[in-house]
Amino acid sequence: MSTSLDGVALTVFIVLFAVVTGLGFYAARWRRRDLSSLDQWGLGGRSFGGWVTWFLLGGDLYTAYTFIAVPGAMYALGAVSGWFAVAYTILVWPIVFVLMPRLWSVAHRHGYATPADFVRGRFDSRGLALAVAFTGILALMPYIALQLVGIQSVLQVMGLGNGASSFVKDLPLIIAFVILAAYTYTSGLRAPALIAFVKDSLIYIVVLVAIIYIPIRLGGFGHIFHAVSAHAAAVNGKAAAAHKPPVFALIPGGKTYWAYATLALGSAMALFMYPHAITGVLASKQRETIRRNTAFLPLYSLALSLIALLGYMAIAAGIKTTNPRLAAPLLFRAMFPSWFAGVAYAAVAIGALVPAAIMSIAAANLFTRNIYREFFRPSAGAAEEARVSKLVSLVVKFGALAFVLGMNTQNAINLQLLGGIWILQTFPAIAVGLFTRWLHRWALLVGWAAGMVYGTWTAYDVATPAVHHFAGSVAKIPVLGQTGYIALTALVLNLVVSVVLTAGLRLVAARTAGDPDAVRAEDFTADLGDPGVEPAVVS
Repeated sequence: MSTSLDGVALTVFIVLFAVVTGLGFYAARWRRRDLSSLDQWGLGGRSFGGWVTWFLLGGDLYTAYTFIAVPGAMYALGAVSGWFAVAYTILVWPIVFVLMPRLWSVAHRHGYATPADFVRGRFDSRGLALAVAFTGILALMPYIALQLVGIQSVLQVMGLGNGASSFVKDLPLIIAFVILAAYTYTSGLRAPALIAFVKDSLIYIVVLVAIIYIPIRLGGFGHIFHAVSAHAAAVNGKAAAAHKPPVFALIPGGKTYWAYATLALGSAMALFMYPHAITGVLASKQRETIRRNTAFLPLYSLALSLIALLGYMAIAAGIKTTNPRLAAPLLFRAMFPSWFAGVAYAAVAIGALVPAAIMSIAAANLFTRNIYREFFRPSAGAAEEARVSKLVSLVVKFGALAFVLGMNTQNAINLQLLGGIWILQTFPAIAVGLFTRWLHRWALLVGWAAGMVYGTWTAYDVATPAVHHFAGSVAKIPVLGQTGYIALTALVLNLVVSVVLTAGLRLVAARTAGDPDAVRAEDFTADLGDPGVEPAVVS
């Protein structure tokens, strides 16, 4: 890999980054409102229409690390690993179509700003709401750190800081995140919502150019797939000679069906349990906006499938690297003119800023509403909530920055895998709670704890001496004997414990109703999307 500084690419990168920075600060004046309330700062006043929501959710879920990791997986391991992201994002949208309009309606009716707010109102349980908030914050921290990994990759390929001291090498990343922290603090959710227009436009431009221009330079897709097949044969031949299993797979083998299917289903179920995804939903001004967007957001999955093919193009282009995360940036450097490579690098970096901002806001909202106000300052007003949330968003960002700079990148990746296991354990309280109140709050809390402990221990225990602990996300499923996604197995345990304990508690109490519930059946279907009407304040 070349370590020389690409001055032209760097100049284009800086210009585009400066434009985005300006937009971030301008967002405070966009749709001018008083940002001294959590609803305005942390949810954009719940005023975003279909167009803004489409870009916000797309910018939220399709991150910089996606741009780096998916082609990297295709480059290193083949379609079985790399194409998995496409499979599960296809499954996501039917789930969103069913769940999220109901959550939007009840949240707008009662002024809920977080999923834990809903759980608190639905089950009248501070402990269960705290568990949901804690899990959300815990799962978001490594997710934010991974966005920094995406920025690091493009900075490294541009040659910025190569050969310099550790501090000088990390300085551009520190500056980028300080700028992000400043305009998020100033503008709240409006900043990533506005920047998402630029981010997604750049990504679509880069992907469309890459999918046409690079194959032309490489001799067409036929040559690309022929080169990949030859590469797979060579890599797997070396593995066979060393008496090891194949390491590069073009299609899933029979032994991987269960793992592949459970990973796709579990990841799809988990994605919209993440607080940042729910934040994008709650920021919409109408219920119908959510339903309509689920019909069009699969276009991002189409773009993702094209992004994945960049990994195969890197193989055909002869890109050599021991770090698969650099495959796509190195391909841009090798194939594009420097000025357009700068555009591509900026698309990846800006693709990190949007989700990182939303994630930090979502984590701050959880802390403020469901920990600070619930347990320390019940009398906190709207202005105090917003002030605390702004400060916590700074702490979250700089915590993620310190994590990336102070620890091995692999640890961030491993913890993000673990975060998927954790966040799926909130599914019974949030998703099931949208349809039924039958599950008992104490049973849900014990079920959550069982799923968290089982999932964490299993993820730790599946490691072999050759890999880090928490590096795997699949393990043998008890009873079935098949290999499957740990998060889904933990969720099944979670649900079984919750159902059995609920049945026992209902039997002992000799009643099936009467627990406090602030939510009524009609709250789940109401469309209160008048932008001139403020939602009720959560009590």
